[in-house]
Amino acid sequence: MMDLTNLTPPKQAILVFAAGLSIMGGALLLDKTGLMEMDRLFPWTVATGLLLFFGLFNSLSSLQSDSFAKYWGISMYSYIGLAAAFGIAAWLLSGVPIGEAESYKFIYLVVTFGFLVFLSMVNLMKNIVNFAEREEWSQPRRKK
Repeated sequence: MMDLTNLTPPKQAILVFAAGLSIMGGALLLDKTGLMEMDRLFPWTVATGLLLFFGLFNSLSSLQSDSFAKYWGISMYSYIGLAAAFGIAAWLLSGVPIGEAESYKFIYLVVTFGFLVFLSMVNLMKNIVNFAEREEWSQPRRKK
């Protein structure tokens, strides 16, 4: 079993990219053999879906980090690299650039914004929990 506690954002990005390439390649292989008909934008669907998965998983993994600022920076670079790699892979496998891939340019933007929101929400929740743990609950402070 894989140890998920030491899964840094770059490692997460590599694993998600490998999964994405496997799904895209498998679908392309099934399409070429005639067992399944693949939509021409299927690689873009896989790319955006797995970018969203990375965003959720990465945000939850940030709960274990000691320094959120350091983790945030590494996460941003990992996300940018993953988005670029998925964009290139989807373009090569579908033959359709993102500008011509119907609404996928907008979906990429929404997923990116969602990633930032997820990271911010998790950090806010972590700060609230840390504050609550430090607060003396037997006699809360009263404002005068």
